[in-house]
Amino acid sequence: MHALRLTRSFRVAQWLAIAIALQCQASCAPAPEAAINFPDMQPTNEMSTDTITLGAGCFWCVEAVFAELKGVVSVTSGYMGGAVNNPSYKEVCTGRTGHAEVAQVVFDPKQVSIAQLLEVFWQTHDPTTLNRQGADVGAQYRSAIFWRTAEQRA
Repeated sequence: MHALRLTRSFRVAQWLAIAIALQCQASCAPAPEAAINFPDMQPTNEMSTDTITLGAGCFWCVEAVFAELKGVVSVTSGYMGGAVNNPSYKEVCTGRTGHAEVAQVVFDPKQVSIAQLLEVFWQTHDPTTLNRQGADVGAQYRSAIFWRTAEQRA
């Protein structure tokens, strides 16, 4: 297995993203009306973008981190992985819907690789803390990767 080589500009963006994540963990405040449920994650036929959905604690924090990376086209906060259709923020917070707070990341694979996105994902949260990230506690804050392609799964 070869080491991931990162360009200088990507490393700067990565450190900026880590700083945003640390700041966000200290002051994350939800705005539930803006969250979206992602029930069906089928691959799209868009020409130059790909999508992956990541859960790494507070979705606003995850969104803020990935929005700063070169090659990321958009990031949308929402819920995924649960058994209730279109749950409210309050329902998700009960822990009974099974959803995780996630960020759907649309990116240009010609500018940023899945390996680079996952490097940021692993460095900006602690997947070893069960159902918790920083001050946020609950099953909805679990670490999760919802892959869409065989490359993402590998």
